[in-house]
Amino acid sequence: MTSRAISFPWTKRKHREWLLFGLLVGPNLALFSIFTYWPLIYNFYLSFVRWNFLRPTKPWVWFNNYIDTFTDAKFWEIMGNTLVFTVATVGGTLLLGLLLALLINQPLRFRDGARAIVFSPVVMSGAVVAVVWSYIFDPRYGLLDQILGWVGLNSPDWLVDPFWAMPAVIIVYIWKNIGYAVVIYLAGLQGIPRDLYEAARVDGAGAWAQFWNVTLPGLSPVAFFLSVTSILTSFQSFDIIKVLTNGGPVNATSTLILFLYELGFVSYDAGEAGVVAMVLFTIMFILTLIQLRYLERQVSYG
Repeated sequence: MTSRAISFPWTKRKHREWLLFGLLVGPNLALFSIFTYWPLIYNFYLSFVRWNFLRPTKPWVWFNNYIDTFTDAKFWEIMGNTLVFTVATVGGTLLLGLLLALLINQPLRFRDGARAIVFSPVVMSGAVVAVVWSYIFDPRYGLLDQILGWVGLNSPDWLVDPFWAMPAVIIVYIWKNIGYAVVIYLAGLQGIPRDLYEAARVDGAGAWAQFWNVTLPGLSPVAFFLSVTSILTSFQSFDIIKVLTNGGPVNATSTLILFLYELGFVSYDAGEAGVVAMVLFTIMFILTLIQLRYLERQVSYG
């Protein structure tokens, strides 16, 4: 009798806690399952079938879609474009964002206004940004043509020349997203205790020594966060490339996400589109694991 009297309230409380847990977590799990997990599973299934979105049947072709994709020279060209675009945009955003954050963090006049100006492109639509920059890149009437003309240089045909198209896309992407990196860096800079800089100055450390031994270690968690998010967002960049160059000229700026769109919604090839989607997911998943497993060890949270 005693054991029952003691265990019953505990069991009832435990069931009530599990019920509350289910009520709070259940809707989130349902939404994740519907909009994230199920599309991923269904996409994996589509990568093994032939389907054009109209045919009532989906013939099973096993690994033929993967073989066709991996033996296509265009796929590997686009893979190379994606690598160049990701490395350049992530590196440029992190480096230039840090330099701008260090500058804006100084006690300068109109500092708040400068922060607002730097961050403003982040909230703008990527398509709108691309349209504006398409006029800036115009080799006859664009702003860059006017600036280069002051020093006696001719503006290249940025969006038509295969050599200059990728640098143009990279410039626009960095310009749009650098404000986000600046704001995150600023938050990290303001979180570094002033006592550390004072102690470094007492020890005779100069500006460079303070930056190397105090600022960079203090910003390591912020830099790690930005590296993860920047890589993931660069792989998913679509609107700027679509509006500026549409992947051209001659696939010079086409990336995996744009190739996926073309296969699925232009060529209506759900099978090969599913293969590209799985490749993109696998790359992003592996890169995230590498960052979390190895790069995070270099992060100082102290």
